[in-house]
Amino acid sequence: MNIVFAGTPAFAVPALHALIASGHSPCAVYTQPDRPAGRGRKLMASPVKQLAADYGIPVLQPESLKGPEELGRLRELAPDLMVVVAYGLILPTPILAVPRLGCVNIHASLLPRWRGAAPIQRAILAGDPETGVTLMRIEPRLDAGPMLAKRNCPIAGDDTAATLHDRLAGLGAEMLIELLPELEAGGLPGETQDEALVTYAEKIEKSEARIDWRQNAAQIDRRVRAFNPWPVAETTLEGTVLRIWAAQALDTPLDAAPGTAVAASKNFDVACGQGTLRILEIQPPGKRRMSAADFLNAHPIDGKRLGT
Repeated sequence: MNIVFAGTPAFAVPALHALIASGHSPCAVYTQPDRPAGRGRKLMASPVKQLAADYGIPVLQPESLKGPEELGRLRELAPDLMVVVAYGLILPTPILAVPRLGCVNIHASLLPRWRGAAPIQRAILAGDPETGVTLMRIEPRLDAGPMLAKRNCPIAGDDTAATLHDRLAGLGAEMLIELLPELEAGGLPGETQDEALVTYAEKIEKSEARIDWRQNAAQIDRRVRAFNPWPVAETTLEGTVLRIWAAQALDTPLDAAPGTAVAASKNFDVACGQGTLRILEIQPPGKRRMSAADFLNAHPIDGKRLGT
């Protein structure tokens, strides 16, 4: 097949790499324009662009796919199929009509649950026992197209957004390669999504990272895991912001007000609205991530109150 690939972040890289390795190297790759990144705010190519460049695949980076110019450029490529993975731009209806076999998308949830921008983080925050990936046909409405296939993935008690991201990205790539022959033959009938079961994974806002110690320990633990590696759960100690990278929920309560810290061997515990959160890895301002034990060596914390 003549395939066009559209994707931008690291989540899309395994799918593109799998296409190349399987002998279905795309004739062109669409990715978002280079964006400023890092402390120096230098323009940075997307992970998908970097991989495409390594293999000499032509890269297209329009700001938008609206308008006759982009439509004409895609028609010139004459794609049989367009594979989309976390591209980040809306595909207008005329664009969707160009590929002979249509446009398919790998989405990081078991649709219709968690349509939208942050399905991995929202699944962890909600305490879902499992998630997965869905291969769907793209329609104009967000993540609402017919489902072609799904692969399930359990969410472990220590999974972070980072670890789950990597597993789902690999699972989606495997599913795509397995189903390419059926896509080419037109043998994948779509299953209509049940609108009554739809939930939306709203974009993560940095303000959500602030820990409320009045919540129960399990809720706070999920917040820590869902926001690793971004925006990273945080609290305050005597006016200083501390980022919490790893923690563990304990059922044992502390006889103290929510937010009160109690030293516990190599770690330290914090009283919650219900239960206790054991802090395992923390980051003071301007410092590297460190174990709770290393933090305690320089910052006696027993009896102090975190948060406001």
